[in-house]
Amino acid sequence: MHILYISQYFPPEVGATQARAHEMARNWVKMGHQVTMLTEIPNHPSGIIPPSYKGKWIERSELDGIEVVRLWVAASPVKNFRTRMVFYLSFMVNAAFAGLFEKGPFDFIFATSPPLFVGAAALAISYLRRIPLVFEVRDLWPESAVVLGELKNPTAVKLATKLEEACYRRAVKIITVVEGLRKKLIERNVPNEKLILIENGANTELFDLRKEARERLRIELGLSDKFVVIYAGIFGIAQGLESVIEAARILHENTQIHFLMVGEGPKKEEILALIQEYHLSNVTCLSEQPREIIPDFLSAADAALVPLRKHALFQAALPSKMFDAWACRKPIILSIEGEAQALLENVKGGLAIPPEDVYALVNAILHINSLPVAERETMGENGRALTQKFFSRQSQAAKLAIELEKTFAKS
Repeated sequence: MHILYISQYFPPEVGATQARAHEMARNWVKMGHQVTMLTEIPNHPSGIIPPSYKGKWIERSELDGIEVVRLWVAASPVKNFRTRMVFYLSFMVNAAFAGLFEKGPFDFIFATSPPLFVGAAALAISYLRRIPLVFEVRDLWPESAVVLGELKNPTAVKLATKLEEACYRRAVKIITVVEGLRKKLIERNVPNEKLILIENGANTELFDLRKEARERLRIELGLSDKFVVIYAGIFGIAQGLESVIEAARILHENTQIHFLMVGEGPKKEEILALIQEYHLSNVTCLSEQPREIIPDFLSAADAALVPLRKHALFQAALPSKMFDAWACRKPIILSIEGEAQALLENVKGGLAIPPEDVYALVNAILHINSLPVAERETMGENGRALTQKFFSRQSQAAKLAIELEKTFAKS
């Protein structure tokens, strides 16, 4: 198959969206398929375009056999409604234009959302070039944007909803990442036969315990004798990281426990300001790291935090950072209700607590710290075994490729 893949975010940018798109495309190439990736000039989440890309409207390169077409976007380090809309719309227009003239023929377009404007670009290409559309829904948008306060204008919400529904109608197949999303789409009258469930997961070849890196990093960071709790991911609105900082404040007098936070995002400055305001010497906050060395940092920790804010919307969440941590054999402290909690409790891969409950988080950290090392390791090994069996990126790419081969063999 020859696939035109549209993902606004892609490596060298770091994040769950980027990792999923890269791993899916990379594995399809390894299976013998051809993938052309339309994506943005790197800038996310800082909004700053690196000097090596400045002044470029389009750049072509290859990554792991994927033909990557990077397009200019109106990136900005200032994050507000206006700058976000200009950012998204600039990619939408450029991706639609590039897709119309990209050399094919393509068997189908694979567009991943959010941002929902990726879907608009895919719709234009699909209609004008008469190419079937496969639409991946990682999160319901605009619903999630409204919940998080990112989208408040009623007209904008109405227009975004119409665009969302147009993508569902046009799509030959719709990919969802959790069962809860699949059920919500069925409730919205999306035919069940259109839907394919491909969950989040981890690259189990890349993510595993690295003992040498563990010892080296703990020495470098001055954490050799500490119980290290790590958060590695985006500092975003949905994560509720203020609760993590409040837990660190409460535990400040406990010199054995240390928080390691790795990443960037729109809430990073606020988190750094809180750390400074509270004079928290028990928190180390690092900048975004290349994905290939994230397993080093997970290996250096003793437990991983996977938080989200308290809202019914997130009960259908199954974050990829769960599987990254489990792939590195780390127990998880999970503050998400719903599917993620049920999975964790079923596999016995850590502790689940109510979202944004600071004292529950404090008690969970103290409890896991008090466990024998062998018991903590068993939690991590349970998670690793589950991830290898059901949530590896390799098996997910193969599963989806088989489903799509069936679909387009019939068409």
